[in-house]
Amino acid sequence: MDSPVTSHAGELVVLGVDTHADVHVAVALDELGRRLGSKEAPATEAGYAKLFAWAEGFGTLDRVGLEGSGSFGVGLARFLRARGVEVVEVNRPNRQHRRRFGKHDTADAEAAARAVQAGTATGEPKSADGPAEVVRALHVVRRSAVKARTQAANQLRALFVTAPEELKAGLRGLSTARLVATASRFRPGDHPEDLRGATKLAMRSVARRHLRLSEEIAELEEQIARLVSEAVPALVSLRGIGTDTAASLLVAVGDNPERLKSEASFARLCGVAPLAASSGKTVRHRLNRGGNRDANRALHVLALGRMSWDERTREYVARRTAEGKSRREILRCLKRYIAREVYRVLTAPVVVPTLPPAVP
Repeated sequence: MDSPVTSHAGELVVLGVDTHADVHVAVALDELGRRLGSKEAPATEAGYAKLFAWAEGFGTLDRVGLEGSGSFGVGLARFLRARGVEVVEVNRPNRQHRRRFGKHDTADAEAAARAVQAGTATGEPKSADGPAEVVRALHVVRRSAVKARTQAANQLRALFVTAPEELKAGLRGLSTARLVATASRFRPGDHPEDLRGATKLAMRSVARRHLRLSEEIAELEEQIARLVSEAVPALVSLRGIGTDTAASLLVAVGDNPERLKSEASFARLCGVAPLAASSGKTVRHRLNRGGNRDANRALHVLALGRMSWDERTREYVARRTAEGKSRREILRCLKRYIAREVYRVLTAPVVVPTLPPAVP
């Protein structure tokens, strides 16, 4: 593709990449911000190598601004990091920029490169190559299975409501677990023709789906619990933090927690960093609704739990309530304090015990 500026081997090159499922589009800039060229490459290992060699042809590849480093660009990010290239996460251009310059892949790639050069994009993406990524994959599937099981339970209840009275008589008052167990043993016959037989067949199908999903969830939970306890044993040892909460926080931090420069960065990532909402003589802060919502949910659950069983937390809530703080404001403060504690645990260096010398 185009290559309007000639560069030298000693110059530093900044690359911007707009990632897609099948093809990545890149634009290279020199140290002065001049455009060196653009190139398309397939989203494969061979394509990454061609893109890397093309960029190195202009000079030394210094940094790469990448859109979608956690989705379509994750393969390219891993490829570049393995070769010692700094990868920077870049958000898509804002609407004002797109109104002025239009929307096409080359323009997005160039905007990514210029954001890196200008210093407006500084985020380090997750490495996505360790235990946190393994837990994330299983965690996503488990959540999908739980959602599907809930839908199956709701559907089973709906079928019960419209079932014939002679069928409902033996099912009234049953809990969801007992209703599933009973319906899974229905014998509607090979060719049900009336409403009663068809309803029994439908309820049996949904009940058996519920049982299969329960088995799948139990298997996934066992694997997630093992992986989380091996990856962050200090976190799961904290009172009130279960496997699901620990998994959500571990996934949010990723396999390279050092990319978060401070506990304030982690709080912002989890959406618990207070935002100024002052005006005139009113000085206040409001809840931050950005960040990783699953990590925010995990901190929220932990804060609610501590409000019920932790004596220090109950004393804190009573004191802040007496000061006129609302429950929402108190929860926001608690989540911020818990985020500080969790960050210290997640980023603490692993201490390997020194074994005594072997006795001859």
